[in-house]
Amino acid sequence: MKKIVLTCAAIIIFAAAATAQQHFSADDFKNNLGKTGTLCDTVGSLRVFSDTLTLLNMGGIYPNQKYTIAVKGDKIKLPWDKLKGKSVCATGVFEMYKGRPEIEITDPEKISTQ
Repeated sequence: MKKIVLTCAAIIIFAAAATAQQHFSADDFKNNLGKTGTLCDTVGSLRVFSDTLTLLNMGGIYPNQKYTIAVKGDKIKLPWDKLKGKSVCATGVFEMYKGRPEIEITDPEKISTQ
């Protein structure tokens, strides 16, 4: 019985570690292109283009931001006008868009304010 409990505990711990998102710093962004991870930083500036596209410039003001979070779709409802200077975490695939680091978010569960 003890072996079964230990085996189950090991499987649960391994599964949790395998599904956990890695946290990266903005400085490591380019080294992790194509990987899924979580970044938390301060919103330097933002621009709401429409109901379906908002760009959050993280760690600096556009055009000198460290990276951009592209929030696409109308599922995500955040107080856009109150986010400047606030900490936001985003989980997604690290990509380059027109030569600049970007994380695209379409799922409300992948972005949060702190």
